[in-house]
Amino acid sequence: VRKIVHTSSGGSIYGTPPTYPASEIVPIDPASPYAAGKVAGEIYLNTFRHLYGLECSHIAPANVYGPRQDPHGEAGVVAIFAQALLSGKPTKVFGDGSHTRDYVYVDDVVDAFVRAAGPHGGGQRFNIGTGVETSDRQLHSTVAAAVGSPDDPQFHPPRLGDLKRSCLDIRLAERVLGWHPQVQLAEGVRRTVEYFRHTHTA
Repeated sequence: VRKIVHTSSGGSIYGTPPTYPASEIVPIDPASPYAAGKVAGEIYLNTFRHLYGLECSHIAPANVYGPRQDPHGEAGVVAIFAQALLSGKPTKVFGDGSHTRDYVYVDDVVDAFVRAAGPHGGGQRFNIGTGVETSDRQLHSTVAAAVGSPDDPQFHPPRLGDLKRSCLDIRLAERVLGWHPQVQLAEGVRRTVEYFRHTHTA
């Protein structure tokens, strides 16, 4: 094994940072056991790198979405909205719709992993997102428009541990890996909806 590219979590390991977008140098403040596990993975791999020379880099994605995402569960809100709206089922927004996330398309994330597997960025964490905050309410409107359905979600109380904001500074990945997101949210949502539309009618 020449290099391991570890999947961290840009959407959770920074908790509530002092500034947005959050860069790789802000203090780590895991917001959940899941996030703590991601940080532990980084520490373990960096320790192996220092002791044994096992090369590694860490990809910290924002909220990844795209075709083939599982619409059954708590994560993957683009897929959840798309599947529900295509089926004529009610959709849920937790909180008042003002919580924000940084949504990055799956193809762009794959490109980041390929680049991180190369010779650059040993031992470093790279935020992979868009640097753009999108509110839950805005996201629902975008998915509903792509589906062609009413934009009328049901609002529920916020869930325990949900962060109010999440947005990543991606300049380190741009500089070191030569990476930059290519797919805008509206286009990525359109592709995702078309995938679920096809599988829904197949």
